[in-house]
Amino acid sequence: MLDASMCRLLAYFGAPVPLDQLLFDPDSSLVTQTYAPQMQRMLNLAGFGMVAWDATSFAPEQPFVYKTTQLPSFDENLRALSRKVRARCLLAHVRGVAPNHHVVVSEQNVHPFCLPGTQLTLAHNGDLAQFALMKHDLLEHIRPEVARAIAGTTDSEWIFALLVSQLLDPARIDSAEELVSAIDATLRVLRRVRERLRVAQPSAVNLCISDGRQLAATRFTFDFGCYANVPHQGDLDFLSLWYTTGRDYGLHDGEWKMIGSPARADSLILASEPLTRDVSTWIAVPEYSAIYASGEGGYNVARVVELTA
Repeated sequence: MLDASMCRLLAYFGAPVPLDQLLFDPDSSLVTQTYAPQMQRMLNLAGFGMVAWDATSFAPEQPFVYKTTQLPSFDENLRALSRKVRARCLLAHVRGVAPNHHVVVSEQNVHPFCLPGTQLTLAHNGDLAQFALMKHDLLEHIRPEVARAIAGTTDSEWIFALLVSQLLDPARIDSAEELVSAIDATLRVLRRVRERLRVAQPSAVNLCISDGRQLAATRFTFDFGCYANVPHQGDLDFLSLWYTTGRDYGLHDGEWKMIGSPARADSLILASEPLTRDVSTWIAVPEYSAIYASGEGGYNVARVVELTA
């Protein structure tokens, strides 16, 4: 069962910020993107989910988790919660699916995904072509206890299970570099399985992963340019991923933005498309690369690295 290629994801890492300033208030907020995206044709109406870490909450190492198949634009519970939580780290996602009867819309399929035994969570924009064909071959690369914890039907949750299985100790991740290495290893496994099964359709794997202490994201597509029997319009494009850095994110002179030079930045926003009307401070993550950040009370320099998969 394929997840759709045209979801929208959002990540934040840095100085605490009220969630409504990311989810609801900006010109092209994540909630707005469910019905009025700027960089895609599909609507995203198959669910909303978020995982957010608030340092002032009880047991701050445990994140807030909120998932629903309802439309977030009409979700008053989400709006009320977003006014109360000031997140230092956030992963949020709106799910878009192809309009056919094979797609399963359920809370188990709403991103971000979590698995027992690790603080990691993952959101995905993209899909694996011929995923049903790949599942058996992927299973040999997934730890049995991790495979047993898969609850939904999406390729995204299987990618997450595969990634967790590449970590030496999923319960303890010492650096963002370790996370990027696990992502790279995951993509290499996926490539080998695709080659073994002769799957050559484009498959986007834009991932965003965090445990609240570090954050990593990829902009990646397998076999971009192979357009035979393409099921989704999104597969014809290299799916977008953008980032911006700075300080004091909020409303400044009528514009939603961060201020300050990159040298003094303490916060990072990653998104499938820019959240703000002024896009001059947003940078596209290069194709076939990962971006990562870590640190307490703000991030150490956000680094972009080329993937080897």
